[in-house]
Amino acid sequence: MPTRILPAGADPDAVRSLTTLLSQLPDAEPQPPVTDSTQLVDTLARFAAESVDELPEVVVVHERIGPVPALELIREVALRFPAVGVILVTTDASPGLFAAAMDSGARGLVALPLSYEDLASRVQAVAQWSTGVRRHLGHGGEQAAGAGGTVVTVSGAKGGVGATLTAVQLALAAQASGRATALVDLDLQTGDIASYLDIQFRRSVADLAAITDISPRVLADAVFRHDTGLALLLAPGEGERGEEVTDRTVRQLISALRSRYEVVVIDCGAQLGGAGAAAVETADTALLVTTPDVIAVRAAKRTVRMWDRLQIRKAEETTVVVNRHTRSTEIQPALVQRITGTALARTAVPANFKELQGVVDAGRLHELDSRSTVKQALWALAGELGLAKAGEAASHRGTGRAAGSFRRRKE
Repeated sequence: MPTRILPAGADPDAVRSLTTLLSQLPDAEPQPPVTDSTQLVDTLARFAAESVDELPEVVVVHERIGPVPALELIREVALRFPAVGVILVTTDASPGLFAAAMDSGARGLVALPLSYEDLASRVQAVAQWSTGVRRHLGHGGEQAAGAGGTVVTVSGAKGGVGATLTAVQLALAAQASGRATALVDLDLQTGDIASYLDIQFRRSVADLAAITDISPRVLADAVFRHDTGLALLLAPGEGERGEEVTDRTVRQLISALRSRYEVVVIDCGAQLGGAGAAAVETADTALLVTTPDVIAVRAAKRTVRMWDRLQIRKAEETTVVVNRHTRSTEIQPALVQRITGTALARTAVPANFKELQGVVDAGRLHELDSRSTVKQALWALAGELGLAKAGEAASHRGTGRAAGSFRRRKE
């Protein structure tokens, strides 16, 4: 559900500017602004008299409000309506005022002049806090159902290392475990998810590029519902349209998906653009898939260093997944970890393209036999990452390790 935000301030121009910016935030539902402290408290009391669930999740208080000073007003709101998160908007972002605002019960502070990124991140954090408080109090169950979903990105060290296959199977494992799951193809020019799942589609992630507010209805129109239950958001059929998808689009999209799905898996491909960088930076877990050969491991090391230089993600915050693993290869997972300086997934995916060839050629990757050692490993990886419930992942975990190879199919 959308985040209800109540702006409060005495300066009409400042409140108008604030409301305009709030309306651009993903999943935001700004309420009619209130102009003074008395009106704010009376409005919240009226909502609370009906139900705690009727209260807005976030109240944004401009420093120019009266007759009660802003900090005293925040203290009163925090005491009377503890399930409401309050953000103070102020020209003074000094540590002293920040400490005073926190002592008064504010959940955040945003400095003037307002920036979209600062306001968006603070509103999202405060809304999640408010939802958690209501869940703890036994309220807001419907809102809490999809809030705070886990976002996992899957990137390839280079093309053809199996990132898309990994992303698809992780999403299938999460969905089979009973968790509402979305699978997003951000390999914008060469995305293969539609081919792997043999589907025809009209809408793609590019259709969201020009939308400033990704509402639930807009998101539902863009999502393709697969027979497995997965919600798919696909790369555009015309690769050149991938340039329309900006980092801002991706941030809004991830926020919208996170609030509606328990698990969001994003295939970022092997090429880094603004959209993919935003996804990797925002993700709870960033996977980097490589194969145990010199060229791919060197590519993985380059990618990790690039992410670090661009301040997208630190090496230690990246998890490498070794694909096409065999015990006879000279490059073992522990060596990959030492070379890249990353974390390492405990589960290595065995090399066995023979198991995959039939379903890959048919575009029916979701029908891969559960006896497949590749599927068992990938579903075990889903359990390791917390995407699938332990029991479900364990039921697909195998002990065999077959030799062979597999490659990522390109249309």
